[in-house]
Amino acid sequence: MSMHIRENAQMALTTLRENKMRSFLTVLGVVIGITALLSVVSILVGVYGNVNAYLSDYGPETLFIFRFDPGIHSGRLTADERARKPLTLEDEEAIGQSCPAVKSVTATVFPRIVQTEGPPQRIVTARYLSKEVAGVDYYGTLPSNEEVFNAHPEKGRFFSDAENLHRADVALIGSDIAKTLYPDMDPLGKPIMITGVTYEVIGVLEPRKGGFVKDQSADRAVMVPYRSYRKHNPEDDEHFIGAVAYPGQMSEAEDQIRGVLRRRRNVPFSKPDNFGISSAQQIADQFRQITSSVALLISVISSIGLLVGGVGVMNIMLMSVTQRTREIGVRKAIGARRRDVIWQFLTEAVVLTGAGGVIGVLLGGAISLLINLVVPSLPSSIPLWSIILAVAVSMSVGLFFGMYPAIKAARLDPVEALRYE
Repeated sequence: MSMHIRENAQMALTTLRENKMRSFLTVLGVVIGITALLSVVSILVGVYGNVNAYLSDYGPETLFIFRFDPGIHSGRLTADERARKPLTLEDEEAIGQSCPAVKSVTATVFPRIVQTEGPPQRIVTARYLSKEVAGVDYYGTLPSNEEVFNAHPEKGRFFSDAENLHRADVALIGSDIAKTLYPDMDPLGKPIMITGVTYEVIGVLEPRKGGFVKDQSADRAVMVPYRSYRKHNPEDDEHFIGAVAYPGQMSEAEDQIRGVLRRRRNVPFSKPDNFGISSAQQIADQFRQITSSVALLISVISSIGLLVGGVGVMNIMLMSVTQRTREIGVRKAIGARRRDVIWQFLTEAVVLTGAGGVIGVLLGGAISLLINLVVPSLPSSIPLWSIILAVAVSMSVGLFFGMYPAIKAARLDPVEALRYE
């Protein structure tokens, strides 16, 4: 059996070599479908890995608490959500005092958020001498931010409780801001101006993992002590709370935080939370569901190309049966069985679409490499399972659409086939 399959495969490859253009045009739909599928898979794998690395950099035991759901939003906020009052520093203090499963807690203050989509309400610019960076993430936070969010300085140090208490005008800046404003010098001890206020740079934060989402990370941050920020921006009262649980106590910490906040925010027993709690893993799971939905949609679209390619294969195989009628008659006259003829044509169809699948894999790999060159921050890659699946699907297309021509060839009467001109 294996010998027959090998002989049939050799015959199929010979046919491909003799009719290169016809064979390529026949499987063009398969090539396009596989190329599109692998290109999208490579992008989704790169984006998911990047986002997952960014989220996991905050730590597996970290919880994010906000007046809205800290996860991925699919649309505009409802009227009830917009009416929610912000969290407060007192909420952060209550969590730290009343939640034994919480190891450390911090609060961040920034301008009030009115909606979660559209342009930001205020574009903040950081300046040093003649250089400036627009769109920085400027906020006030507590010294415990370093432990809760793994916000460790690459250079310098974090501000202390004493500096926060005495409203010292000191700041930690992100690595991108340091490279832009202080390209050829040490930024430590240098002044930086934010919204008319001059701070002394005491530290440069380590770059966050996940370069594709770096614009939303600490790489573009200007972080100042909480009380210093409130001194200069008393109107800003939006608070984001972060808490890190003791190892193995994530669920307990989340339940305890929920209980504290429901009591403090006077949420009735029968009403849902008027705040949101999430973790890096939960947000990563949400993102994976979104990418899975996109992958499913692209798979359906790509299947149209595979369908077109399959119809083309069936058409060319039916033509091949007609052209090789005498050959089929001769094979059957000298003892070939029906299944031998079926396997001959099925093998040819499978080799044909399999070759199309290989070409699609090569083109998809080339596109993935091009993405890496054009967008270095997005590590696009094609996993091995997707390559195997792509080739298997392309060969399955040949097997399915080659079945009818193969059965038609096997049913030919040898006497009538030998008479065919």
